[in-house]
Formats: sequence, C-alpha cells, structure tokens
Amino acid sequence: MTKLTVQYCNLFVHTCVQVILMGLDSAGKSTLLARLLTGQVMETSPTVGFNVGTLDLDKKTSLTVWDVGGQKSMRPNWRYYMDDCKALVFVVDSSDPGRLPEAQKALKKVLSDEKLRGVPVMVLANKKDLPNSMTIREVRGTRTRTWTWTQRHQRKEARNEEQQGRRE
Repeated sequence: MTKLTVQYCNLFVHTCVQVILMGLDSAGKSTLLARLLTGQVMETSPTVGFNVGTLDLDKKTSLTVWDVGGQKSMRPNWRYYMDDCKALVFVVDSSDPGRLPEAQKALKKVLSDEKLRGVPVMVLANKKDLPNSMTIREVRGTRTRTWTWTQRHQRKEARNEEQQGRRE
C-alpha cells in the first residue's frame, strides 16, 4: 500500500480504511473482491501482483481493499502491503483440505510481522458451497490468536436471494 492512497483519501475529509485480502493462490480472493465491488460472481484469472478496489460504506467512510496474489513467488512481497493496514482478511479454500497446512504456515508467517500488531484479523473459509468443503471447526486449526470466523461461498449460478428470503 502506498502513503499516496492514504493522502488521497484524506484530501476529501474522508475516512479511508485499508484492508488486505491475503491467502494462498486459488483461495478465491479476487472473486470475493469482484463480488464485493460488482455484486456478481465473475470469472477471474490468477492475480500477479495485486488488485485493488474501493467500497464506499457511507458518504464519509470507504474501504480500500487490496487483493494480493497468493502464489509462493508472491508471498515474500506481502509485507509491502501491510503499511497502514487496518484489517486483514485471510481467505482459506475450505474445499481443499490438502492445502490447509500450507495456509496455516503462510498465516503464521504473516502474523509474525510487527506491522500487524493490534490489527484485527478475520479468517474467511471460502467455497463452502463446494462438495466436501471443510467445516469451520476443521479449518479452525489455524487458530493462533483471537479470531473472527466466517464462511463464504461464491455461487456460480445466479439466484435472486431476496425472493428466496435468504441473505448472505
């Protein structure tokens, strides 16, 4: 993240909160960001570098969300995105139990960085709609400090959930 982003937000007497989406490659970070920005599930390609988007929460508050590539070659660069970070969302592919140990190791390394001291962390179990996805209890093995847990799935088929009376 850059200090320029923070300065830009401050020009408009606007609170701009920096949030980082991290996780292994193919965890669903880019799809999640695209859905937050557009309200739709979109096909995405592997992130090389980062994607960034701004979500306006109200007239005076916005979230700048940084989706950082999760390939092994990209992970050493994660630390450069932690400046001015106010929240971290670590996305785990709950349908891929074979990569959970790798995700745990990556998360532990991220949390060892002093820049994240005091920063709220949410571990998001993604892809819960896929067969054989792990439960929150199964994913919870990543617990090394106080967590907020949530689960998420990116439905490929379009549905009018309001008509069905369901909300995500």
